[in-house]
Amino acid sequence: MAKPAETMVKEATAATNTAFEAAQKMGAQFTQMFSQMKMPSMIDIEPLLAAQRKNIEVLTAANKVAMEGAQAVARRHMEIVQHAVAEMTETMRAMSTTTDPAARATKQAELLKSAYEKAVANLQEISDMIQKANGEAVGMLNHRFTEAMDEVKTLIAKTKA
Repeated sequence: MAKPAETMVKEATAATNTAFEAAQKMGAQFTQMFSQMKMPSMIDIEPLLAAQRKNIEVLTAANKVAMEGAQAVARRHMEIVQHAVAEMTETMRAMSTTTDPAARATKQAELLKSAYEKAVANLQEISDMIQKANGEAVGMLNHRFTEAMDEVKTLIAKTKA
């Protein structure tokens, strides 16, 4: 039997939180390991470690944004399904009272058109939600990548001097 969407969202959230915690622990372990290493005097390891910490922080934040977006999509999808079931129940009730075949056919055509329009609108809404969440996450990563490249340039310039 399939799990309810809400249960799946909760399980995915718990798994993501566990992964975030593991990534943060791993980052702390790398920081500790690299800080204990003896490097040649011309290379300052602290800016590299700071950059790596920033990378992990941004990656964690971007994953959180993406997960929150997925949760919002799942919640909205559940709302849409519940609303559709309620509408279908009401429609079936209304259709059962119509006995004239011509009126019933007209009503069915109207309902089919309305259902199609709602489905397209709902699909567009969910698509927009997904695109927004993904855009935010990718924007964060792109911003950090640009910062990291500037940091590398600065670090190279310092080692040449």
